[in-house]
Amino acid sequence: MKTSVFIGEMDWKTYADRVSDGGAPVLLPVGALEQHGHHMSMNVDVLLPVAVCERVAKRIGALVAPALQYGYKSQQKSGGGNHFPGTTSLDGATVTSTVRDIIRELARHGVRRLGVMNGHFENTMFLVEGIDLGLRDLRYAGIDDFRVTVLSYWDFINDPTVIGELYPEGFLGWDIEHGGVFETSLMLALYPELVDMDRVKDHAPATFPPYDSFPVIPERTPAPGTLSSAKAASVEKGRLILDVCVAGITDALRHEFGLVEPTPELERPAVTA
Repeated sequence: MKTSVFIGEMDWKTYADRVSDGGAPVLLPVGALEQHGHHMSMNVDVLLPVAVCERVAKRIGALVAPALQYGYKSQQKSGGGNHFPGTTSLDGATVTSTVRDIIRELARHGVRRLGVMNGHFENTMFLVEGIDLGLRDLRYAGIDDFRVTVLSYWDFINDPTVIGELYPEGFLGWDIEHGGVFETSLMLALYPELVDMDRVKDHAPATFPPYDSFPVIPERTPAPGTLSSAKAASVEKGRLILDVCVAGITDALRHEFGLVEPTPELERPAVTA
């Protein structure tokens, strides 16, 4: 059996040995099944946080739990809307209850440090609610040392120099980045087989009124489903985004979980005869 950071690829005894004493942190990617335009697959919000988690886990000695494949309902001003075929969403209470259950189960296994890696903006407050309820359950059970850190990988792209490299013609804001340069570049760097740049629809950025209407008015979302054009996406931009996010999240989790950064000697692979 291969060595892996993914819990689902481990036998139960190996997993138990890693987490039973609270030693190894666990990372939980949370995504969604949501349309991302004509040029990308619909599992972007799952694949990207999983890829980030895998790389961070290898740096901090963590394990990666199976990702949550579905998320809260796509909202028009952040994900195009829940009216597109293929977008398959959960009620907020379901997201909350699922996260709450996972926390209780991980604690039962011995886990005491959890990083929740969000890949779908709309999940945010339902994750917070699930964490709050899960920690309350643990306190009732006498477990008060379980720590959770919630991260959205895009929040680590905040250096003006990096943003300038990604958007040399000017950054229009994260609120219209759905299926645009940011996600498409990451997918090109990580999963190029799931991107077809020939099918990118080059359109003006979406414009919305400063309020929400329900039911949504589909015509307010650009027809392709993307909220800005991905025409300027590139592999190079994706690699830059990935490097910055992984480095920033690694540092953040080392700080939050009290992890000691390995020396270069410890990070080198062992030399065998």
